[in-house]
Amino acid sequence: MTQRLHLVFGGELIDPTKNAFKDVDDIHIVGMFPDYATAYDAWKSEAQKTVDNAHMRYFIAHIHRLRDEETAASSTEELGD
Repeated sequence: MTQRLHLVFGGELIDPTKNAFKDVDDIHIVGMFPDYATAYDAWKSEAQKTVDNAHMRYFIAHIHRLRDEETAASSTEELGD
């Protein structure tokens, strides 16, 4: 069975219209999850806690895509560019 690992993390952004963190050392690592559904639930819970702060953002990273050696690499966006 293939694992589809997902990492949920977030923090305060410099500008709410961009994806650059204000302080990388202060990124909140919520955790690693075995499927998208549980990662989404964790993401939603954390995002709702910070809904009043427009600079706070949480993300779901599809770690399983990094491990899939069968699939050709895709271009990725650098955070903050």
